[in-house]
Amino acid sequence: MSPLRVVLYVILILVSVLVTGLILMQEGKQQGLGAISGAAETYWGKNKGRSMEGKLVKWTAILVTLMIVLSIALNITRF
Repeated sequence: MSPLRVVLYVILILVSVLVTGLILMQEGKQQGLGAISGAAETYWGKNKGRSMEGKLVKWTAILVTLMIVLSIALNITRF
């Protein structure tokens, strides 16, 4: 096994652990289900992308994309 492949596996494991942690830190989506459609338009609802929850969602998406790319890159040479 080449050293590059080992490094990519280590990065994949670290990214997987980070994704798991980020997902566990996020709030559940069921918290806002009691509001009638559009009634929950508050300051936090409009600026969710700037809040901590918005940042967690953004970083989760980035790391999941990186995890998928690493998985494909590591498995493309097996065939």
